[in-house]
Amino acid sequence: MAILRFKALELADTRQPLPVFTSAERRSDNFGKNVFNLDAMRANMPGEYFKKLQNAIKQGAAVERSVADAVAAAMKTWAMAKGATHYTHWFQPLTGSTAEKHDSFFDLNSDGRPIENFKGSALVQQEPDASSFPNGGIRNTFEARGYTAWDPTSPAFIIETAGAKTLCIPTIFVAYTGEALDYKAPLLKSLAALEKAAVDVCQYFDKDVQRVNTTLGIEQEYFLVDKALFNARPDLVLTGRTLFGHAPAKGQQLEDHYFGSIPSRVHAFMLDFEEEANKLGIPLRTRHNEVAPNQFECAPTFEDANLAVDHNQLLMDIMDRVAEKHDLKVLLHEKPFAGVNGSGKHNNWAMSTDTGVNLLAPGRKPKENLQFLTFFVNVIKAVHTHGALLRASIASASNDHRLGANEAPPAIMSVFVGSMLDSVLDELERTAKVPLDKGDNIYLKLGIDKIPAILLDNTDRNRTSPFAFTGNKFELRAVGSSANCSSAMTTLNAVVADQLIEFKKSVDELIEQGKKKEVAIVDVLREYVISSKAIRFEGNGYSQEWEEEAARRGLPNVRTTPQALDALVTADAEALFARHGIFSTVELHARHEILLEEYIKKIQIEGRTMGDLAINHIIPTAVAYQTKLIENVRGLRELGLDDEHSQVTVDTIKAISRHISTIKTEVDAMTNSRKVANKLEDTHARAIAYCDTVKAHFDTIRRSTDKLELMVADEDWPLVKYRELLFRH
Repeated sequence: MAILRFKALELADTRQPLPVFTSAERRSDNFGKNVFNLDAMRANMPGEYFKKLQNAIKQGAAVERSVADAVAAAMKTWAMAKGATHYTHWFQPLTGSTAEKHDSFFDLNSDGRPIENFKGSALVQQEPDASSFPNGGIRNTFEARGYTAWDPTSPAFIIETAGAKTLCIPTIFVAYTGEALDYKAPLLKSLAALEKAAVDVCQYFDKDVQRVNTTLGIEQEYFLVDKALFNARPDLVLTGRTLFGHAPAKGQQLEDHYFGSIPSRVHAFMLDFEEEANKLGIPLRTRHNEVAPNQFECAPTFEDANLAVDHNQLLMDIMDRVAEKHDLKVLLHEKPFAGVNGSGKHNNWAMSTDTGVNLLAPGRKPKENLQFLTFFVNVIKAVHTHGALLRASIASASNDHRLGANEAPPAIMSVFVGSMLDSVLDELERTAKVPLDKGDNIYLKLGIDKIPAILLDNTDRNRTSPFAFTGNKFELRAVGSSANCSSAMTTLNAVVADQLIEFKKSVDELIEQGKKKEVAIVDVLREYVISSKAIRFEGNGYSQEWEEEAARRGLPNVRTTPQALDALVTADAEALFARHGIFSTVELHARHEILLEEYIKKIQIEGRTMGDLAINHIIPTAVAYQTKLIENVRGLRELGLDDEHSQVTVDTIKAISRHISTIKTEVDAMTNSRKVANKLEDTHARAIAYCDTVKAHFDTIRRSTDKLELMVADEDWPLVKYRELLFRH
């Protein structure tokens, strides 16, 4: 292993930036060139069918079979003209990654003659094996049938891999019995529920509003390491994170990497994957160094939430494939390195009307600001009521390592709104009655008169807040870097939709009692401000004082995934998702089962990898080095030089023995804990056991291993060190 380490370092040091050639002078010239977008549809479809398709998409109606046939013919013509030979239904199963099965356009007609064929039936539906993907018991092994179904709202695209081009058709994935087995189907349902609820509330302010679109911008953080160094770390290869590794003398404490000059080799990689993303219509705008060494970030402009999630899943795949060309490896794990920043996805979420209004942007007129305040307060109220569900939506074994450490938000769900808006809400709470001026514009007095002065970016930013208002949107910062954002967005959409429905019901009741509409709205908002005040926090989310204060406020601090996931299977959660047709009880319990199983398997893989490295690599290396020291002491004594130096060496030998003993004892105990946990039939109990008894040994094993790294000669140490992983570009 030590030989492998130094060969990897030697190879990494010879790497040069790979030249990247762009195919157009302006990025906009190539934007979406491999996407079957509106322009491609117009150019390849008969006008009447193009209009029917767009109407169906806008109205949320099913696409007629004749239209599907026309779309399929146009897609085939367009894709083949670009060199595509195959097509696939591209979907997002509950593995967290994407899936695809390629079929050729090539076929034989009834006479046995070769033709290129792609019918509407093949566009609309395909049949992958539903029992081979995570299904939470919905499908037995012998019950294989499942369906992928075309999502017309997300455009098809062409992926180029190793010279081959494939037409990818975004789809949902459902079981033969109808239950959703993917992330996209529930997301689409939640978007529809939120749109309906938001439109109904918008009618209080503007009767012209007919549609409300949920927008999303997903910032993506990641690490980059040389491929040779990655391959020389079995823990990175198998688990995505370093299970061992002593912190280097320099980490991120000098704060010199953030927004620093991008290393040339990394810059070439960025240019390359941005070029690929651009051709696929992914509107990347931002790239920069992140806080930790060898950590970076990219971010797109805002898009429709469904498309934004599709693009983020596609982006992760593009980044991984392009990195291979550059002899780099993208690390999307939430915490690949201990002691420095982890990685997340910051989900910038907002709602906008078909009249061009961002519902989370303060306006210039009092009436506009009453509308803003309505949606602003309802979102806060939703997060307060359903904070446990939101915590469950971002829970994973890998995210547990990140939450609450090095600029990642804590596991306590809270909302940051900024000092100005916080004072506005406090003033509304203190004001029992709010007189209103007559006229077209509603002017709120007694403290609320400051509402017309609300400006964009009126808040500071709080990096320790899991859910922060940032001027015209909310930023959910707790989502992990490897996660499919659909889970968190589905939950957020659902709880806000539910809250808006409850709000409208309360306002209508007051109006029926004779109150003016504006007075009724303010009264209900004031009630919400008071009842949800506990969720608002403007301070340091990392402080011990906040943990204690959160406990006094009744806010849960759920640190581990198995406990967090319990929120999915409460009676309230089942009722909430059922009300909006997002998840049935069967689907919700299946997802709970799948997520628990995923947690168990990830901890199991980490435990096995840790045990293998410790017993087969670390201990033999330490013993071999210890033997060298023993020979050194023996030689000194034979020469009559048993002095102070030899005693220092003897002390080192004893310390090595202690660490070896600790590692062996803890690995054995961890293995036995795993065996005990595996005998538990209940998945929840098994997940708790893996969390509390198996994972409990990790830190002790690591601590002794990292101490040995400081004792064993550098030339003998088998694992690529942190300083080599983090500071070689």
